[in-house]
Amino acid sequence: MKTFLLTGAAGGLGRHLVEAALRAGHNVLATDLAADGLPEPHDRLRVRAVDVTSSDAARAAVRYAVDEFGGLDVLVNSAGHRSAGSIEDMPEEEFRRNVEVNFFGAVNMVRAALPVMRPRRRGNIVNVSTIGGRRAQAGLAAYQAAKWALGGFTEILAREVAPIGIRATLVEPGGIRTPWAAAPLPMPPLHDEYEPTVGAFVRTYSDNPDVRRGDPAKMARVILRITDEPDPPVRLLLGSDAAWLAPLIAEARAAEDAAWHEVSVSTDLDGLGDFSRTPVAWMVRPSQKPFDERSSDR
Repeated sequence: MKTFLLTGAAGGLGRHLVEAALRAGHNVLATDLAADGLPEPHDRLRVRAVDVTSSDAARAAVRYAVDEFGGLDVLVNSAGHRSAGSIEDMPEEEFRRNVEVNFFGAVNMVRAALPVMRPRRRGNIVNVSTIGGRRAQAGLAAYQAAKWALGGFTEILAREVAPIGIRATLVEPGGIRTPWAAAPLPMPPLHDEYEPTVGAFVRTYSDNPDVRRGDPAKMARVILRITDEPDPPVRLLLGSDAAWLAPLIAEARAAEDAAWHEVSVSTDLDGLGDFSRTPVAWMVRPSQKPFDERSSDR
C-alpha cells in the first residue's frame, strides 16, 4: 500500500486517478482548488482544498498527507488551467494564471514533497503535461509555454533525484475525453489580424470533438502502472494523437537545425577544439537515463 497525493482531483483525469489508486488498495489525499467537487472521504481517502499556486498551501497539503497516512510515496500533479488568445490580446493576469497553475503549481508541490521523499530515498513524482508541451500552437501561448517549462523542469528533476531513489515522469497526453477538455476555450476578443491563426484554431478545436480521443480511465491506469515501474520513462506520451505528432515535431526541429548548421557552428572563438570531446560535453549530453555514472568518469 502506498500513499498518493493528487492535485486537480475533482474531475477529469485527476478524478480517474483517485478511483484507480483506491481500487488498487492505496491511500489517497485528493486535492483541488475547492473541496466541494471532491469525492466523499473514507478510511483510505482524505480530501482537501489546496491552491497549488501557494507554496504554503502545498507544504500544508504534504504535511496533512504525512499526518493522516504516515508518509508520502507518490505525488501526481494534474491541476491545470487553460485559456486561448493571441499573445497580444490575452490580459496579463490571465497569462500569468496559466503559468502559475500549470508550472509553478507543480513546482510548489514538488518542492514540498521532496523533503519527505528524500530522507526515505524513494518516491515517485508524476507531472501531467500535454503533447502541447512539445509543440507550438497559435492561440495557446500561455498554456503551452507553461507546459514547455514543466517539461524541462521534470527532465532536470529526474536527473537530480534519480541517484537518491526518487523517480520523476512527465506524462504527455493528447486530447482527453473529459468535461474539462470539452468545455469551450475561454478567449478574449481578438484583433482581426489574428483571426486566420488564433481564431481558426479555436473554431476548429471546438467543432471537432474527435480530437479528444483519449480515455481518461485508461490513462489513469497507465499512470498508476508507471509508479510501480523500477525504471519508469522520464517522458511518456499517451494517446495515438500524441504518439503520431511527437516524431513529426522532432523531425521538423531537426531539419531546421540541420539547415542552419553551418551558421550555428561559425560563431565559436577561433582555435578551440571539438566541444564533443570535452568533459562538459559528457555531462550535458542527452541520455536515455536521467543519471549516467559515465558522465562523472570523464
